[in-house]
Amino acid sequence: MGLLDSVLGSVLAGQQSQGNAQGGPGGLGGLGDVLGGLLGGAQGGAQGGGLGGVLGDMLGGGQHQSQAAPGGFNINPALIAALLPMLMSMLSNSNSGSGGGLGELLNKFTQAGHGDVANSWVGSGQNAPVTGSQVTDALGQGTISDIAAKLGVDQGMAAGGIAAVLPELIDKLTPGGQAPAGGLGSADDIVGMLSRMLQK
Repeated sequence: MGLLDSVLGSVLAGQQSQGNAQGGPGGLGGLGDVLGGLLGGAQGGAQGGGLGGVLGDMLGGGQHQSQAAPGGFNINPALIAALLPMLMSMLSNSNSGSGGGLGELLNKFTQAGHGDVANSWVGSGQNAPVTGSQVTDALGQGTISDIAAKLGVDQGMAAGGIAAVLPELIDKLTPGGQAPAGGLGSADDIVGMLSRMLQK
Protein backbone atom coordinates (compact mmCIF):
# COMPACT_ATOMS: atom_id res chain seq x y z
CA MET A 1 0.00 0.00 0.00
CA GLY A 2 1.35 3.39 -0.96
CA LEU A 3 1.79 6.31 1.38
CA LEU A 4 -1.25 8.09 -0.06
CA ASP A 5 -3.49 5.01 0.29
CA SER A 6 -2.32 4.55 3.85
CA VAL A 7 -3.07 8.14 4.84
CA LEU A 8 -6.42 8.30 3.01
CA GLY A 9 -7.43 4.94 4.47
CA SER A 10 -6.55 6.09 8.00
CA VAL A 11 -8.47 9.35 7.60
CA LEU A 12 -11.49 7.56 6.15
CA ALA A 13 -11.50 4.80 8.78
CA GLY A 14 -11.08 7.28 11.61
CA GLN A 15 -13.93 9.47 10.43
CA GLN A 16 -16.25 6.54 9.70
CA SER A 17 -15.75 5.18 13.22
CA GLN A 18 -16.53 8.63 14.61
CA GLY A 19 -19.63 8.84 12.42
CA ASN A 20 -20.81 5.38 13.50
CA ALA A 21 -20.32 6.25 17.16
CA GLN A 22 -22.42 9.38 16.68
CA GLY A 23 -25.04 7.60 14.60
CA GLY A 24 -24.10 9.68 11.58
CA PRO A 25 -24.80 8.70 7.97
CA GLY A 26 -22.30 6.63 6.00
CA GLY A 27 -21.63 6.84 2.27
CA LEU A 28 -19.22 9.44 0.89
CA GLY A 29 -19.29 10.98 4.38
CA GLY A 30 -16.03 9.98 6.07
CA LEU A 31 -13.34 11.19 3.74
CA GLY A 32 -15.47 13.96 2.31
CA ASP A 33 -16.29 15.37 5.73
CA VAL A 34 -12.74 15.22 7.02
CA LEU A 35 -11.06 16.64 3.94
CA GLY A 36 -13.88 19.10 3.43
CA GLY A 37 -13.29 20.35 6.95
CA LEU A 38 -9.58 20.49 6.34
CA LEU A 39 -10.15 22.37 3.09
CA GLY A 40 -12.13 24.93 5.03
CA GLY A 41 -9.58 25.10 7.80
CA ALA A 42 -6.40 24.88 5.79
CA GLN A 43 -6.04 28.65 5.83
CA GLY A 44 -5.43 28.44 9.55
CA GLY A 45 -2.60 25.98 9.09
CA ALA A 46 -1.24 24.13 12.08
CA GLN A 47 -1.50 27.14 14.38
CA GLY A 48 -3.14 26.40 17.69
CA GLY A 49 -2.46 22.67 17.41
CA GLY A 50 -6.06 21.86 16.41
CA LEU A 51 -5.25 20.38 13.01
CA GLY A 52 -2.23 18.51 14.32
CA GLY A 53 -4.23 17.08 17.20
CA VAL A 54 -7.06 15.88 14.96
CA LEU A 55 -4.66 14.31 12.48
CA GLY A 56 -2.65 12.73 15.30
CA ASP A 57 -5.80 11.07 16.64
CA MET A 58 -6.91 9.86 13.21
CA LEU A 59 -3.52 8.46 12.35
CA GLY A 60 -3.01 6.69 15.66
CA GLY A 61 -0.31 9.05 16.87
CA GLY A 62 1.20 9.36 13.41
CA GLN A 63 2.90 12.57 14.51
CA HIS A 64 5.84 10.36 15.48
CA GLN A 65 5.60 7.72 12.76
CA SER A 66 7.43 8.81 9.63
CA GLN A 67 7.71 6.74 6.46
CA ALA A 68 10.58 6.79 4.00
CA ALA A 69 9.60 8.50 0.76
CA PRO A 70 11.27 8.65 -2.68
CA GLY A 71 14.33 10.85 -2.50
CA GLY A 72 15.49 9.49 0.85
CA PHE A 73 13.61 11.85 3.18
CA ASN A 74 11.13 10.78 5.83
CA ILE A 75 7.56 12.00 5.51
CA ASN A 76 5.17 12.21 8.45
CA PRO A 77 1.71 10.79 7.57
CA ALA A 78 0.09 13.67 9.45
CA LEU A 79 1.93 16.11 7.16
CA ILE A 80 0.57 14.28 4.11
CA ALA A 81 -2.96 14.38 5.54
CA ALA A 82 -2.62 18.12 6.10
CA LEU A 83 -1.19 18.66 2.60
CA LEU A 84 -3.96 16.77 0.80
CA PRO A 85 -6.64 19.49 1.00
CA MET A 86 -4.15 22.06 -0.30
CA LEU A 87 -3.15 19.82 -3.21
CA MET A 88 -6.76 19.02 -4.03
CA SER A 89 -7.57 22.71 -4.07
CA MET A 90 -4.57 23.30 -6.34
CA LEU A 91 -5.78 20.56 -8.72
CA SER A 92 -9.43 21.63 -8.74
CA ASN A 93 -11.06 23.65 -11.49
CA SER A 94 -11.88 26.39 -9.00
CA ASN A 95 -8.16 27.16 -8.99
CA SER A 96 -8.27 28.07 -12.65
CA GLY A 97 -10.31 30.18 -15.02
CA SER A 98 -9.66 27.85 -17.97
CA GLY A 99 -8.66 24.25 -18.43
CA GLY A 100 -8.64 23.27 -14.76
CA GLY A 101 -6.01 23.24 -12.08
CA LEU A 102 -4.49 19.93 -13.20
CA GLY A 103 -3.63 21.26 -16.66
CA GLU A 104 -2.05 24.38 -15.21
CA LEU A 105 -0.05 22.34 -12.71
CA LEU A 106 1.29 20.06 -15.44
CA ASN A 107 2.20 23.15 -17.50
CA LYS A 108 4.20 24.55 -14.58
CA PHE A 109 6.27 21.37 -14.40
CA THR A 110 6.77 21.46 -18.19
CA GLN A 111 7.90 25.09 -18.10
CA ALA A 112 10.35 24.23 -15.30
CA GLY A 113 11.88 21.48 -17.45
CA HIS A 114 10.21 18.57 -15.63
CA GLY A 115 7.40 17.84 -18.07
CA ASP A 116 8.42 14.22 -18.70
CA VAL A 117 8.33 13.53 -14.98
CA ALA A 118 4.89 15.10 -14.48
CA ASN A 119 3.42 13.48 -17.59
CA SER A 120 4.43 10.04 -16.26
CA TRP A 121 2.01 10.55 -13.36
CA VAL A 122 -0.89 10.95 -15.78
CA GLY A 123 0.17 8.17 -18.16
CA SER A 124 -0.53 4.50 -17.52
CA GLY A 125 3.13 3.57 -16.92
CA GLN A 126 5.16 3.82 -13.76
CA ASN A 127 5.25 7.17 -11.96
CA ALA A 128 8.62 8.92 -12.18
CA PRO A 129 9.81 10.22 -8.79
CA VAL A 130 10.18 13.94 -8.23
CA THR A 131 12.37 15.78 -5.74
CA GLY A 132 11.48 18.62 -3.42
CA SER A 133 13.72 20.96 -5.40
CA GLN A 134 11.93 20.05 -8.65
CA VAL A 135 8.58 20.75 -6.96
CA THR A 136 9.91 24.12 -5.83
CA ASP A 137 11.16 24.85 -9.38
CA ALA A 138 7.70 24.14 -10.79
CA LEU A 139 5.42 25.68 -8.16
CA GLY A 140 7.67 28.58 -7.22
CA GLN A 141 9.36 29.54 -3.98
CA GLY A 142 6.43 31.73 -2.97
CA THR A 143 3.87 28.91 -3.20
CA ILE A 144 6.08 26.53 -1.22
CA SER A 145 6.69 29.23 1.39
CA ASP A 146 2.95 29.84 1.75
CA ILE A 147 2.20 26.12 2.15
CA ALA A 148 5.02 25.70 4.67
CA ALA A 149 3.73 28.65 6.71
CA LYS A 150 0.18 27.25 6.76
CA LEU A 151 1.45 23.86 7.93
CA GLY A 152 3.96 25.26 10.42
CA VAL A 153 6.88 23.37 8.84
CA ASP A 154 10.02 24.42 6.97
CA GLN A 155 10.02 24.82 3.20
CA GLY A 156 12.11 21.71 2.61
CA MET A 157 9.61 19.56 4.49
CA ALA A 158 6.67 21.10 2.65
CA ALA A 159 8.30 20.54 -0.76
CA GLY A 160 9.33 17.01 0.24
CA GLY A 161 5.79 16.17 1.32
CA ILE A 162 4.38 17.41 -1.98
CA ALA A 163 7.02 15.42 -3.87
CA ALA A 164 6.08 12.29 -1.92
CA VAL A 165 2.35 12.42 -2.54
CA LEU A 166 1.69 14.43 -5.74
CA PRO A 167 2.72 11.71 -8.24
CA GLU A 168 0.44 9.10 -6.65
CA LEU A 169 -2.41 11.59 -6.19
CA ILE A 170 -2.37 12.65 -9.85
CA ASP A 171 -2.00 9.02 -10.94
CA LYS A 172 -5.13 8.06 -8.98
CA LEU A 173 -7.10 11.00 -10.36
CA THR A 174 -6.27 10.10 -13.99
CA PRO A 175 -7.03 6.35 -14.16
CA GLY A 176 -7.61 6.54 -17.91
CA GLY A 177 -4.00 7.55 -18.52
CA GLN A 178 -4.83 11.08 -19.64
CA ALA A 179 -5.93 14.33 -18.06
CA PRO A 180 -9.70 14.99 -18.40
CA ALA A 181 -10.36 17.67 -21.01
CA GLY A 182 -12.58 19.61 -18.62
CA GLY A 183 -10.29 19.26 -15.62
CA LEU A 184 -10.92 17.31 -12.43
CA GLY A 185 -13.87 19.38 -11.21
CA SER A 186 -14.18 20.95 -7.79
CA ALA A 187 -12.28 19.92 -4.66
CA ASP A 188 -15.45 18.11 -3.54
CA ASP A 189 -15.46 16.16 -6.84
CA ILE A 190 -11.84 15.13 -6.21
CA VAL A 191 -12.67 14.00 -2.66
CA GLY A 192 -15.54 11.94 -4.06
CA MET A 193 -13.30 10.26 -6.64
CA LEU A 194 -10.75 9.28 -4.02
CA SER A 195 -13.40 8.06 -1.61
CA ARG A 196 -14.95 5.81 -4.27
CA MET A 197 -11.52 4.40 -5.16
CA LEU A 198 -10.83 3.52 -1.55
CA GLN A 199 -14.17 1.76 -1.17
CA LYS A 200 -13.63 -0.52 -4.19
